[in-house]
Amino acid sequence: MSPARPGHFVSLLVALLILPQASTAFDTPLSETAVREAYFLGQRHDDSLGQLLTRHSQYFQQTETGPYIQSVSFLTPYALVALNSSQQVGTYSAQQAQIDHDKGPEMVRVVAQILLTDSYGPYVVRSTGSDSNSPKGFTPRPSDFWRDFRLRTLQNDELVIPGSAKGEPTFHCEESSCILTGATLTFEYPADPFKEDSAVVQIDPPEGSSVSAEFDLSRLR
Repeated sequence: MSPARPGHFVSLLVALLILPQASTAFDTPLSETAVREAYFLGQRHDDSLGQLLTRHSQYFQQTETGPYIQSVSFLTPYALVALNSSQQVGTYSAQQAQIDHDKGPEMVRVVAQILLTDSYGPYVVRSTGSDSNSPKGFTPRPSDFWRDFRLRTLQNDELVIPGSAKGEPTFHCEESSCILTGATLTFEYPADPFKEDSAVVQIDPPEGSSVSAEFDLSRLR
């Protein structure tokens, strides 16, 4: 049996190197250098963080009817470290940023901003009594109205399961009275499942048009 030629091994090595490797489109897991860079970005307290978050967000026009889904943001682990750094009060070091980052698995955060409108406002028309002939009246919209919205994140039409999900109402207050203005939806996902170059966030409101935000993950840090 003749020995294998060196050229055979070279060809095999090249073939193995060009095989597609499992990886995420954005940076994860973050290196210590990346965590440090994100920390300093958040500590600048200028428009640098705003520019980063803008690249991670999509904004929509208000529809004629229904609630206004104003924006959807897809925040990567890098963006979350920078955001956390910017929100710290007092002395906050790069070493502490690394410790905070290492406390748990890296996550992706999807945030949707919802505003009430003239057609889907802070008050709803309801009967004032149990009888069908009772007069109609206005009653405040429940502050957990956001539960009627359906938010899904998908890759290749496959649903990505969130690790946590919550909604928080927003209000406009003057003196002693406050009025419901909208809500913020926050969904968190493990970073590992995001292997593709794009992800789609779909929001279906109880009234009005759905919103679909597609993110090119290869362009996010």
